[in-house]
Amino acid sequence: MSGAEAAAGAPARPYKLLRVAPVADGVARIALDNPARRNAIGVRMVNELHYALSDAFGDATVRSIVLTGEGAGFCAGGDFQQMAAGGADADELPPRGDYADLLLAMVRAPKPIVARVNGHAMGGGLGLVAASHFAVGVLEAKLGTPEIDVGLFPMMIMAVLRRVVPQRRLLEMMLFGEKLSAEEAVRVGLLNRAVPAAELDAAVLDITSKLGQKSPVALRLGLEAFAAQEDLELERALPLLRERLGACFATEDFAEGIAAFLQKRPPVWKGR
Repeated sequence: MSGAEAAAGAPARPYKLLRVAPVADGVARIALDNPARRNAIGVRMVNELHYALSDAFGDATVRSIVLTGEGAGFCAGGDFQQMAAGGADADELPPRGDYADLLLAMVRAPKPIVARVNGHAMGGGLGLVAASHFAVGVLEAKLGTPEIDVGLFPMMIMAVLRRVVPQRRLLEMMLFGEKLSAEEAVRVGLLNRAVPAAELDAAVLDITSKLGQKSPVALRLGLEAFAAQEDLELERALPLLRERLGACFATEDFAEGIAAFLQKRPPVWKGR
């Protein structure tokens, strides 16, 4: 669908490089939509992603977000053609932030983001995968950091890659410009699963269905706490998490969860 056919309940947006599907079964689906350029990510696509993700975060019907690519690939990395041209096409959407801001928004997202890696994810595209909470890829996908081969270095994505890839393996990737197979990406933590292409949607659905059964407010509080404590020393992290646990105790969903457990019935979450 076009950007004008935005997710139900969300404002219509003049997207040119995204496809945003109506929310279905609590899942917002966002696709990078520039297959002729292998979904290379530039200034405009970054800005559109800011809007699409913000809309999904603010939509009470959304439990999780699936991010994927149109065509045969997920994202080929930075749009060098746009970089060489010196900027972006005219954009009807006021700027909301750059690529670094986008990665930060994803890492701090109050709702789970699932990367549906339908093909190769390179450079800036790999950063989107690493900044997501879950990632499932097809066996044919390659994931890598080829920036060194054009005289660049994966500076910004390094910040999110180091959170999921062991240091020495990450340095190999970045300094050699390596492209990992999907199986190796699972081994180093970039992907949760690698599956045949015919099983990709079922694997993504398995994750979103499980998330859809959980308390929305517990998911939000948990993700916010996870992001807040990640870079803290233990002496600072534990008091913060103790405080966040108190916030969980105060929710209606906690009361409902305990009642459902004692009554041996499925909980009915209110999201409060």
